[in-house]
Amino acid sequence: MPIIELKNITHAYGAKKVLEDVSLNIDPGKLTCLLGGSGSGKTTILRLIAGLEIPEKGKIYIENKPVTDDSKILIPSHERNLGFIFQDLALWPHFTVFENIAFGLKERRSQHIEQRVSEILSFFDLKDFDEKYPHQISGGQQQLVAISRALVLEPKILLMDEPLSGLDVKLKRKILEHIKDLKKSFDVTLVYVTHDHREAFAIADQIIVLNEGKVVEAASAKEIKQSENEYIKYFLEY
Repeated sequence: MPIIELKNITHAYGAKKVLEDVSLNIDPGKLTCLLGGSGSGKTTILRLIAGLEIPEKGKIYIENKPVTDDSKILIPSHERNLGFIFQDLALWPHFTVFENIAFGLKERRSQHIEQRVSEILSFFDLKDFDEKYPHQISGGQQQLVAISRALVLEPKILLMDEPLSGLDVKLKRKILEHIKDLKKSFDVTLVYVTHDHREAFAIADQIIVLNEGKVVEAASAKEIKQSENEYIKYFLEY
């Protein structure tokens, strides 16, 4: 049973159609990469799953519950039990590392905030930076703070929109290792958007290749590497 299911999704921004009759399944406990070039529709799919966009047509199910039906929202974003890491990370510059991570817990009036934040700071080796502000830590550490802020709320699903686009190759490798460990350490399903097939091959259980608002192929990393699809062969050359 998929944890996320999109059925016949069509979506446009004004006159520009970005998704056309897209159907796909995302399995629980897996790391699925949405892979494609600019304008392929991958970020739009992530935003639709999160409830930040409303599809024109089609249905979206999360944990077998309908969350949208055509243009109707059935379950709002804040009730979908998911986390979202934006491409620009969206860390609050006037909050310390600790305050950034604790923010969502405070909004929920959670118990044991200090303990929960301390545990996740330890997991990502950030304890020595808890009183620093985002501009005082490295780009890689900022990525880990953004991931920590999402995971501290214990979502069932974590959506990641090209989170490593601003990092150099060495830092990317280090953060990718952390990301691979998340599904096991936090019992979370990950959906990861990237235009870089090397990232996808490094971490993905499943890859869904998109082009011009349509699914080209959905398969394992090994199967995508060996695909005979002409678009995929062309895309993997770069």
